Amino acid sequence: MKKAESMKITVIAVGKVKEKSFREMIGEYSKRLGRYCKLEIIEVDDEKTLPGMSDTEEELIKRQEGERILSHVKDDSYVTALAIEGKELTSVMLSQHIEKLGVSGKSHLTFIIGGSLGLSQEVIKRSDFQLSFGRMTFPHQLMRVILLEQIYRSYRIMNNEPYHK
Repeated sequence: MKKAESMKITVIAVGKVKEKSFREMIGEYSKRLGRYCKLEIIEVDDEKTLPGMSDTEEELIKRQEGERILSHVKDDSYVTALAIEGKELTSVMLSQHIEKLGVSGKSHLTFIIGGSLGLSQEVIKRSDFQLSFGRMTFPHQLMRVILLEQIYRSYRIMNNEPYHK
């Protein structure tokens, strides 16, 4: 595996984490991940959504949020978009996926978490891989915690270190 210091992981997420408990968990996993990689979390503004919006209005919001997301994506980054229609992996499979990317010379991985309406087609097209955490919808604040936990679990698996199952 590549040296931990040489792997950079960026999480780009739409919206701010308002819940104190979620912020604390994100802080904890960020600290734990510091042993394995250089982590950066970028928050982009979300657009206000209203009940009863038309499909056109929803697409416009996804495009606006998508432009903000893409403005932070580096050209050399391997991009994983979190999408319900993406590929479901076990924790071990995700660990192997991240490890393979590192071994193949990918030193910058970007994970994208969309807003309440999901991701624009432009973001999906830019992604190299689409990852699904199942068919359920999660609040984006909680999704950030879940993603960081799974990345941390991946590094523990890669390094044959114990972690609760």
